[in-house]
Amino acid sequence: MKTKHNIRNSWIAALLLIPLMAGCSYNNNTPAKGSVPTVLITGPANADVAVPINSRVSVTFSEAMDTTTIDTLSFTVIGAGEAAMNGTVSLDSTNLIASFVPNSNFTPSIVYTVTLTNQMTSSAGTALAANYVWAFTTGTTADTVAPTVLTTRPLGASSGFALNHNVSANFSEALDPATVNSTSFTLKQGATAVAGAISYTKKVATFNPSNNLAANTVYTATLTTAVSDLAANVVWSFTTGAAVATGPAAVNLRTAGNFVMLSKSGITNVHTSAITGNIGASPITATAMDNVFCSEITGTIYGSDAAYTGSGAVTCFAGAAADNTLVANAVLDMGTAYNDAAGRTTPDFTELYAGDISGQTLVPGLYKWGTNVLINTNVTLSGGPN
Repeated sequence: MKTKHNIRNSWIAALLLIPLMAGCSYNNNTPAKGSVPTVLITGPANADVAVPINSRVSVTFSEAMDTTTIDTLSFTVIGAGEAAMNGTVSLDSTNLIASFVPNSNFTPSIVYTVTLTNQMTSSAGTALAANYVWAFTTGTTADTVAPTVLTTRPLGASSGFALNHNVSANFSEALDPATVNSTSFTLKQGATAVAGAISYTKKVATFNPSNNLAANTVYTATLTTAVSDLAANVVWSFTTGAAVATGPAAVNLRTAGNFVMLSKSGITNVHTSAITGNIGASPITATAMDNVFCSEITGTIYGSDAAYTGSGAVTCFAGAAADNTLVANAVLDMGTAYNDAAGRTTPDFTELYAGDISGQTLVPGLYKWGTNVLINTNVTLSGGPN
């Protein structure tokens, strides 16, 4: 961070730092039978901008859903000032991912609101607790470029991979989650397939083995062209080590992860800032972000109402009803993530630097403070891929 930002009454009282794309082998999404289904992932994601106009809309649930309850009445996509889009709704073979394929392209440069009604039920007959709503903004062009794999974890031909870590691939663009599954993403030891769970979020496809991998063994991961519109199969091999890695599991930010700054009580700004990403505040009025100017942000300012005025230029602001709901849901998800982090009882570092981590280098681990946390210059997060 090159500039100083002060987030009033910040929610940050706990901070979990893990390496980029860290992947401990655990699964915290397995519900009890008959539990209330929840939304895990949406595509496009909540608050996404410049979404290609030929995209489809998808949602991943926490458990298998009843296909008879998911249709164009319970799954709607509506552009600002437009009628509900016509399209086809379907579930994948696992009944976990629902997709809406529009009959025509989206209108360029407008906000689309997606609503899942609580008429949807799980295969056990349990309905969503309430309607689930999110929104995204379209770009001006269609996507005609096939996605590519930017990096894999582990890298091809690498060795010493921890036995309890996940295998993942980071893509150049968002995928259709319904195409990332056990058919299109496989892990094998020789000709023997490894059992595991497949997930996809934020351009990363992850294979979570059901059991630890065997020590000192060669494994091969394959992504086929069934993944969205991948142009060619991607295959890489690696060799495991003999050790099991330890460390904290990741905190699931849910839709709060779509924001770089998020607050209940406003965001003040020491000029001039350079902010990349979305910011938002709720339930306080959007005027609580007025001294963050559109000229300082590459992203969108989301408010709980339409009261943002900034410097007079408000092209970066989104304050319609769908935007109000979007940021309100993100704040709720922020609270859930905070409760998760704050509830962890074995921090690696406590009250480090008395809360002023400006200019410091932090290694992977769980950090806790009972004070405000100040960052007014660069902070380095130092850690390897494991």
